[in-house]
Amino acid sequence: MLRDIQPTGQKDTRSGFGDGIHMLGASNQRIIALTADLAGSLKLNAFMRDFPERFVQCGISEANMMGVAAGLATAGKIPFTTTFANFSTGRVYDQIRQSIAYSGKNVKICASHAGLTLGEDGATHQILEDIGLMKMLPGMTVVVPCDYQQTKAATIAIATHTGPVYLRFGRPVWPIFTSPEEPFVLGKAQHFSEGTDISLFACGHMVWKAIEAGKQLEAQGISVEVINVHTIKPLDEAAVLASIRKTGCAVTAEEHNVIGGLGDSIAQLAARQHPIPIEFIGTQDTFGESGKPMELLRKYGLETEHILAAAHQALARK
Repeated sequence: MLRDIQPTGQKDTRSGFGDGIHMLGASNQRIIALTADLAGSLKLNAFMRDFPERFVQCGISEANMMGVAAGLATAGKIPFTTTFANFSTGRVYDQIRQSIAYSGKNVKICASHAGLTLGEDGATHQILEDIGLMKMLPGMTVVVPCDYQQTKAATIAIATHTGPVYLRFGRPVWPIFTSPEEPFVLGKAQHFSEGTDISLFACGHMVWKAIEAGKQLEAQGISVEVINVHTIKPLDEAAVLASIRKTGCAVTAEEHNVIGGLGDSIAQLAARQHPIPIEFIGTQDTFGESGKPMELLRKYGLETEHILAAAHQALARK
């Protein structure tokens, strides 16, 4: 039951990345960390301290960082590039496409400060298009973990995957509700509950919001299936189809534009294989603005209450 899922603490997901890459540095000499003048924000201090010979400070030169990473991958290293999500994708899309994705380079593009929860830095930094940009690149794996523990596990897991990966995480302190013992498997969705009335699909910070909404739906006597789609690409099509065939309606929730993100992927699959009513929680074709993270989530319709309302809309359309 969803009511049994309770936070064990709170921590930012970027710290999960920092702890994960530090563990990788100790176990794999091929791991190289690169940053574009944001080592502190990406929680690389422990890696810099213990493995200085495998840390590259590229300065405010993100495009150059991607080229250096491609070269390191060609030489057999496993480079992890780090900067804010806006600079990791939008600013360097040409370099990623031409130097990394086109030739399938084994580069891990690790992006913090994604989405509205970046907060006060405002619309110029709150990229809400990055999942779409990255998932459209052939051969690119796209991962959006939900809390500190899962971000740490995902960071470690992508090091063993051969090929380019985009790993997206965030800035704010967030509930920790996954177990450190639970294995992270790329491309396999995580079930938080089994249900028969409605499917709630979410990624990143919105997974906790979906769990909160699911608890309220259960209290209303509605059987809810909450699924964490941490790997947007490749999508766990089997898990999605099995769920929607059982429930007959769904809500998707993401801290991203509804155009091009998680909801788009699930809607395409449903349209091809099993059409159902779907409601989409995310930003509605808009940029963000400066503000406190939780206030922005509420203003742009990404709070628990909005998922709950969308669930009732989907149920009414069955």
